[in-house]
Amino acid sequence: MFSATPSRPQWSALADKVLAGGAVARDEARAVLHAPEDELLALLDAAFRVRRAHWGRRVSLHVLENAKLGGCPEDCGFCSQSSRYASPGGEAAMKSVDELVAGARRAFAARAKRYCMVTATRGPSQRDLDTICEAAQRIKAEMDIELCASLGLLTEAKAQRLAGAGVDRFNHNLETSERHYSQIVSTHSWRDRVATIEHARRAGMDTCCGGIVGLGETDDDLLDLAFALRELDVDSVPVNFLDARPGTPLAGYPRVEPGFALRALCMFRFVHPRTDLRVAGGREITLRALQVMALYPANSIFTQGYLTTAGATPHDDHQMIRDAGFELELASGETVPADPDGVAHLATRRPSLPVARS
Repeated sequence: MFSATPSRPQWSALADKVLAGGAVARDEARAVLHAPEDELLALLDAAFRVRRAHWGRRVSLHVLENAKLGGCPEDCGFCSQSSRYASPGGEAAMKSVDELVAGARRAFAARAKRYCMVTATRGPSQRDLDTICEAAQRIKAEMDIELCASLGLLTEAKAQRLAGAGVDRFNHNLETSERHYSQIVSTHSWRDRVATIEHARRAGMDTCCGGIVGLGETDDDLLDLAFALRELDVDSVPVNFLDARPGTPLAGYPRVEPGFALRALCMFRFVHPRTDLRVAGGREITLRALQVMALYPANSIFTQGYLTTAGATPHDDHQMIRDAGFELELASGETVPADPDGVAHLATRRPSLPVARS
């Protein structure tokens, strides 16, 4: 029986169990979230053993491109792109194919493995889909980089079209547990999101699906999310930490403590031992000086900022990866040294949004 307050050797035993093919039980995952602060390094070491077995010391960089900024009709309470929480400005304009291809070139120059085109919308219109698919075809013809799209809810036909255009992966996060979801979003359901992930998989795309820590959820909600993602057998799990945006319903929510953020990443690694685990939005402001420690459970990060907030520059991320003795994994599968000087000219781009209502 796994103790509710495990000692240091038991974190190693948990890693042994996972590496032997065993599935982490819910009480074991809960114990990870409650690990004492003075056992954090032992916990990270155990999580790293699992990460290293499947990913070595490789880190993949991912770059987000906000292809359609703001004006979203949905009411996700954490999102400043919702038209409900910002001054009305009409439907947001979609970036052009040329702009999306240029973004992919910047990602490629940063030595990113994957470039993700994202739109703020309930789901892709036919015109938006045309743009994304044309951009995907041009990008694939020009450079060796994996493509991801995050376009809201999908139908089977739209998923098949994206896959046919060369989109390798589709992202649609569950965000939180099914129980807590209605407290955060009312304009679509948690089950709608699950259906989109299933459409993407049936179309032949990899599935990227994670959530946000810090939405006012309980430990049980966070565990529900982790185990629901295991049930869905997703290929990639991005773990975000709430960076509360002014003007949104969650504007006053506190930041997640860095120690808990690291324990949450370890929990996700134990539950998803082989999965591409990414420390995502909120990394810089949540972990601060402890950012590098996230590379021990997680094997991928975003660089060049996020959808509506700036993040670390490629130079800073390359420097962190090199200093910690990790290496970069490219789309080709090749591993190369991080090169901070080689990407020093690539700065974080800070997007603009409509002014939030007071």
